[in-house]
Amino acid sequence: MKNKYIFTAVMLCAIMFAGTLLTGLYVRHEQRSTKHMHSSGARQFRVVTSFYPMYIAAKNIIGDCDGVTLENLSEPQTGCLHDYQLTTQDMVKLSSADVFIVNGGGIESFLADVAAQYPALTIIEASADVQLIEDNAHAWMSIPDYMTQVSTIAQGLSGQNAVHEEYYEKNCQEYLSRLDTLRQRQQELAAAHRGRSIVIFHEAFDYIARDCGFRVSAVLDLDEERQVSAGEAADLLRHIREDHADLILAEERYGKRMCESIQKEETVKAVYLDTCVRGDYTADSYLNAMEENLEKLEEALESV
Repeated sequence: MKNKYIFTAVMLCAIMFAGTLLTGLYVRHEQRSTKHMHSSGARQFRVVTSFYPMYIAAKNIIGDCDGVTLENLSEPQTGCLHDYQLTTQDMVKLSSADVFIVNGGGIESFLADVAAQYPALTIIEASADVQLIEDNAHAWMSIPDYMTQVSTIAQGLSGQNAVHEEYYEKNCQEYLSRLDTLRQRQQELAAAHRGRSIVIFHEAFDYIARDCGFRVSAVLDLDEERQVSAGEAADLLRHIREDHADLILAEERYGKRMCESIQKEETVKAVYLDTCVRGDYTADSYLNAMEENLEKLEEALESV
């Protein structure tokens, strides 16, 4: 029986080794193939983004630019990439990419592995010029910070693909102009409600709270694995009562149950906002999502 277990273990190790070896050989084959295509002038300039908000930013800058292709590393419904594991398909995409656009700040936990695996790959970190909130890298949730990210991406693409620099800059300025309209609308909201005490159930909303001038009384970063203890719930209720918080910013997918529980104890308005990490691939999706977020906030603030 012992020999049987040893044999099984050896076979599993052999299978794992063979899988890793074949994956490596396949990726190297793809790298050689794409380099050959590049030297012959037949291959387009290839841009890969790490996840949804970076893809939408790049899409608005690249537009329908001839000779440039844009792909997203993860599926559009993946959400944040805190625990994302690179797939073989991801590795193939990166092996043929000229530029990899990431958010940075720790969102892409696999970034060090990518840099080590593809040392020649240019990585554009969109948050490089953003002042992040402590260890919270959800900068795209701040309209002004997202505007900075868009500018950083455009500059990075122009540096690596100078032939289209004017086109990138034109598209960038047009997108920034539309984003600025939203930013001004948010500033008007902030001017009317600055200092209001709120609670947030997702750390991404720290950026919205800061931009709107809200005072965050308590934070619960909820996701599919987060279990809230009775003690945490009691502390949350205490903060709401002591600070007279009357608004909760939450993501409906993970926060609705907790919001309903709190509302049984206190009169507080729950506003379910979009974290802008999922959606379709249309260029206006971020603008539409953030506009809807502002509309929900404005409506809620009128009623509390």
